[in-house]
Amino acid sequence: MILAILLLAAGSSSCHRALPAPAVLYTYEVVHSYPHDSSAFTQGLVFHDGVLYESTGISGQSTLRKVDLETGEAILVHPLPPQYFGEGITLYKDRIIQLTWQSKVGFIYDKDSFRVLGGFTYGTEGWGITTDGERLIMSDGTSCLYLLHPDTFEEIGRIEVKDGAKPISRLNELEYIQGSIYANVWQTDTIAIISPQTGQVTGWIDLTGLPAETDRTGREDVLNGIAYDAEGKRLFVTGKLWSKLYEIRLVEKSNRP
Repeated sequence: MILAILLLAAGSSSCHRALPAPAVLYTYEVVHSYPHDSSAFTQGLVFHDGVLYESTGISGQSTLRKVDLETGEAILVHPLPPQYFGEGITLYKDRIIQLTWQSKVGFIYDKDSFRVLGGFTYGTEGWGITTDGERLIMSDGTSCLYLLHPDTFEEIGRIEVKDGAKPISRLNELEYIQGSIYANVWQTDTIAIISPQTGQVTGWIDLTGLPAETDRTGREDVLNGIAYDAEGKRLFVTGKLWSKLYEIRLVEKSNRP
């Protein structure tokens, strides 16, 4: 009898797997707004040592920039060759790594001078890129995030991003923040917060209302740009052709029913 109960219990536990916790929903408060070049088609954003590094897109207009946060003025600009459409960037040690969209080519720069140190190739489109300090994490517009070796750029793993059982695609610009991956979802006002261990979306940030009505020029394109000041614990967001960059504070709304 005891053996039967034990077997029943074992069978029961093997058939019932714990479901992932519902994603937490967040809205935001604007802490501060900063000027942003409204001609910048923002594709990637990084904050380091008090300045912003920004990648802009559009073939023939793509750049890598170092930008003064307070004024929005470019301190240093590196134009890409006209055939390349600039995409995401990340900072790894003393190097800036920049993707291009459909060329399957990335560039490596010295972070201070923007001197080109080399390049690399990949087998997909290039959308967003970030790093957890040990690996590069790249998006290509699908629900897959690719893990790359930071020195060889070889693929060393993949993360399938899901909200529960539903794959989440159109993952775009990325930022690694306090152990989670933040990803703009292209053509939406939302940012997904993703567990790098499981690929599960643990939170959604609803940025409806940005840019603020008073900051609109009528030329704005979609939300695209996440940067984090690790020392000051400040979160920045902007978008393509936006005239402002916003420092925001997350406000929890509720869990999904």
